[in-house]
Amino acid sequence: MIRLGAGRLGGIVAVGAHCDDIAIGAGGTLLTLCLARPGLRVDALVLSGGGGEREEEERAALAAFCPGADLRLTVLKLPDGRLPAHWEEAKAAVEELRERTDPDLILAPRTDDAHQDHRGLARLLPTAFRDHLVLGYEIVKWDGDLGRPSAYQPLTPEIAEEKVRLLQEHYASQRHRPWYDREAFLGLARIRGIECHARYAEAFAVTKLTLDLGTFNLGE
Repeated sequence: MIRLGAGRLGGIVAVGAHCDDIAIGAGGTLLTLCLARPGLRVDALVLSGGGGEREEEERAALAAFCPGADLRLTVLKLPDGRLPAHWEEAKAAVEELRERTDPDLILAPRTDDAHQDHRGLARLLPTAFRDHLVLGYEIVKWDGDLGRPSAYQPLTPEIAEEKVRLLQEHYASQRHRPWYDREAFLGLARIRGIECHARYAEAFAVTKLTLDLGTFNLGE
């Protein structure tokens, strides 16, 4: 199995269409990254939920999911479920994010996610971040749109349990949802772990990946 990414990470970007998207899709990866790299810069953008309870939840949650990080979070007020009608505003937000950061890694929704807000945001990312590694996280839901991932971040049992605990602690507004429970989150993580020879894992789609495996000039 090829393992990439053990080198230096100066900063990452995490984006979500809604408050809790980032934590559900990549919370374990964020915990792993931030615990391993104190002071890591994390620029996060969420398109909806600003100005109310959801934003308060998101700020507390991402602070917990990014321990010791230099976290810079923006939560906008685009209406939930209406991203296609607010394309220009979303595009402007992504372009503004690009102007202030040049990350080594981006965590974002998948381009084939069934939710129009998730899918739309994913398709906006390459228009601004053209030369960056984008890992598309997955969110389990009734659409049944989980695919065949191409990248995995193994999670220790402790990290997997902490992810679930933080999701339950910080997003009280979501606890009533039938899919928002420990079994769903750990169940998917266990399946993805099996796929990469780990106990638990988060999985990602990779649309484009440029390798840097070394160079050699035959003319020298």
